Amino acid sequence: MTKLKGILLTEGMHGMISQVEGLAKALGIEFIHEKIELNNFWKKIPPSFTPVKKFVFKNNIDKDFNVVISCGRKSVIPSIYLKQKYKNKIMNIHIQDPKVSLNNFDFIVAPEHDQLKGNNVITTKGAIHYLNDNELNENQNYLKSKIIKEKVVSFIVGGPNKYYDYNDIIIDKVFSKIKENFINRGFQLIFIPSMRTPQNIIDKAKSYFDKNQIIVTDVNKKAYLSSLKLANHIVVTCDSTSMISEAAMTGKPIYIAQMPAIKENYRFRKFFRLFNSLGITRDLEQSIDEWTYEKLNETAKISSYIKDQFKNYDFS
Repeated sequence: MTKLKGILLTEGMHGMISQVEGLAKALGIEFIHEKIELNNFWKKIPPSFTPVKKFVFKNNIDKDFNVVISCGRKSVIPSIYLKQKYKNKIMNIHIQDPKVSLNNFDFIVAPEHDQLKGNNVITTKGAIHYLNDNELNENQNYLKSKIIKEKVVSFIVGGPNKYYDYNDIIIDKVFSKIKENFINRGFQLIFIPSMRTPQNIIDKAKSYFDKNQIIVTDVNKKAYLSSLKLANHIVVTCDSTSMISEAAMTGKPIYIAQMPAIKENYRFRKFFRLFNSLGITRDLEQSIDEWTYEKLNETAKISSYIKDQFKNYDFS
């Protein structure tokens, strides 16, 4: 059988790219990324009120693919449009709740804490992602020469969203816990920002932590992978379930740096309870513990099921 081709539809955010790319790699398909851009008026309209028409999005997508993997609100309509156009000649998979009828997709991949139900829904514990042990091993040496301590803590930082605002008082408290719990106990810090991390938070980290700590100042995939491999402990801010899920593939202790929510965060709290019950995470407080758990590899699990369904499609 000729190797299948895929097109990955996202808004270009790290968490979305990680999920669609992770699934594509696990499915063993060749793929290209397509960053979806909606025409101005439709940027503000929910998918449930948007017509499934070509004029909604700017992208010109030619049929040179068998599998569509989409993630994010903007990608919902393009994925449905392509499915309606090519029918059983393609498989379309959407990651996360599309907020429209699930029947528009062949498969929906959603985390348990979303509580999404349907015959075509495949549930996962946390977010799927692109990370694997080989990538971590290959990038271990990227930061290794800068390590001067025996113990390392990697601090993975997200950014403000509609649930968490990252104000100065909150960030000072989080930074203080990192310093007291880890740096003052002989750990070396690796600070890793993400695409959502504001510049003022990066600047604050540079001034707050001493010169022996490693402060990565830009979005750097190699540094991110290296930090996960080198770390003895990992701290992740509470605003990113995707980065917490990525860290969980290491099997290392993960602390969640909790922040007060600025609006109802039920889905986040449900996710935190699940990962705590699985023995993966604990909240960042005033102590350091050692614990282990079975590495989380949901991507491999669901890709095995989806690959088995390829036989039901006319990929010609």
